[in-house]
Amino acid sequence: MPRSLFPLLRPSRLALACALSLGTLALSAHADEAAATAPAAPALPVQNSTMDAPMFYQLLVGEMELRSGEVGVAYQVLLDAARRSQDETLYKRVVQIAVQGRAGEQALVAAKAWRDGVPGSLEAHQTTLQLLALLNKPQELAGPVQSLLKLGSESQSQHLLRTLPGLFTRAPEPQRVLDALQPTLQTAARNPALRQGAQLCEARLQLAAGHAAPAWTLTEQVLQQEPAQEEALGLALDLMDRQPAAEAPVRAALAARPDHHGLRQAYARALARSQRLVEAAAEFRRLTVEQPDQPTPWYALGSLELELRHPERAEPALLTFLKRLEESASSGELTESGREARQQAWLLLSRVAEQRKDWKAAQAWLDRIEVATPRADLSYRKALLLARQGRLDQARQLIHELPGETDEQLRTRFMAESQLLRDLQQWPAAYELLGQATARLPADADLLYEQAMMAEKLNRLDEMEQQLRRTIEISPKHFHAYNALGYSLADRKLRLDEARELIVKALSLAPKEPAIVDSMGWVEYRLGRLQEAERWLAEAYASRPDGDIAAHLGEVLWQAGQKDKARQVWAEGLKREPGNEAIQEARQRLQAAP
Repeated sequence: MPRSLFPLLRPSRLALACALSLGTLALSAHADEAAATAPAAPALPVQNSTMDAPMFYQLLVGEMELRSGEVGVAYQVLLDAARRSQDETLYKRVVQIAVQGRAGEQALVAAKAWRDGVPGSLEAHQTTLQLLALLNKPQELAGPVQSLLKLGSESQSQHLLRTLPGLFTRAPEPQRVLDALQPTLQTAARNPALRQGAQLCEARLQLAAGHAAPAWTLTEQVLQQEPAQEEALGLALDLMDRQPAAEAPVRAALAARPDHHGLRQAYARALARSQRLVEAAAEFRRLTVEQPDQPTPWYALGSLELELRHPERAEPALLTFLKRLEESASSGELTESGREARQQAWLLLSRVAEQRKDWKAAQAWLDRIEVATPRADLSYRKALLLARQGRLDQARQLIHELPGETDEQLRTRFMAESQLLRDLQQWPAAYELLGQATARLPADADLLYEQAMMAEKLNRLDEMEQQLRRTIEISPKHFHAYNALGYSLADRKLRLDEARELIVKALSLAPKEPAIVDSMGWVEYRLGRLQEAERWLAEAYASRPDGDIAAHLGEVLWQAGQKDKARQVWAEGLKREPGNEAIQEARQRLQAAP
């Protein structure tokens, strides 16, 4: 249980009085000597304590039981004393004892007693709310929230609404949280002073529960009233990959304030999350011009250029990042996070060297990285370098040295080794390995999806379809599975209407994902709709110009009579990915000379 929610409390006044009384006995031997030497002091007025003898004794017993390790007895004694005295400091002390003893239910009992005993205490209601969130009791949330909104000032209520969703970021059932709080938030939204905060709070909870459309409706209402509202713009960025309309107000805000570098960087990251790599790279490139001394945009630009297979652009960006990182170290020594960032840059520079097939340079960058325990990404890169040089057995052994005690560690190891085999086009070995993985972890949708992709490579299409449908059954929002199944049907010219429905479903879950946009273009092509196919494929290629999308766009352009443009797209694709099989196959089948 996080201690930050319950900071250590000072001893209660009565416990302190006990300690002082005992201390007086220990110091009595020195009292006469001190009195003889000290100058006379004016007498202070006597302030009699309101504590009676039974209360004094009860608190003394409670603190003594606590010191002797009898936490349960101390809790009961002090809680009874708190109820008798209605002393807030004592209530806090009891809550603290329960929290430190990891007794969440008992902490909640004490907090509720505090709230009931001192109903006007904001802190009592706040503590109750925090404990209800930590103990996953959404059905009881409405009361404390309503009380806090009623008792707090306008600014306190607005703060509550801003911070409330953060209490539930790890809630196992976000829908129950939304159901519990939605009526209270909608009531609060009728108050003009709280409307904006209540709408944004509900929008966050709607998004957490997986309801992107109502989350966007609420966010849009705020932005219509205040287009530059920062929290609403942040929500719009989070919604971009599921609600395409959410991008427009962000772009409008950047047009109004081109120097809003924080928003631009957040927008660039949202583009990258949506796999719109070309646009993301353009935004980060602009940031490197406008903020050349800031390290972060250089790192982001380098990693994006690497993904776009532009090693000649990725390398200088990453080297500049390393230089700016060293310059930003105030004492000449990098912080722990700075050292980690430097290692990640070295890892990316190793990949840059790999793209150039400079194995020696790639290994040299990896050799700079020092880690205390084996790390999957580092082990994978080292293994791939070994395999590229014909040492596959050594490469696989390196992956096997990764820890595999827990299911998550085992999953990571399976993923790393299967990725290694896929990169080497060892399809049968990868399929066999993923079969072992899904046998060990049968409920892992991602492993099952990867196995389906290997089945497709081996032309085991019935198995692939069965595995993809099982993936969807396990993870109904696995948009990659919908897309893969729809694309596979479209590519084989089978059940095209069903294929399109599957891809539409994938797009509803990830509207701007270039791979899915490419699939939509391809199924439209198979349905004979060339104009629609070109529109979709051009959009996908603009976001992520990889070889397979280039192959599809080129074919559609060729069939539409735009042969020179088709040759240009294919040439661009082969420049990025020499030897791309999809482009070569399309040109050969269409008898399209370079």
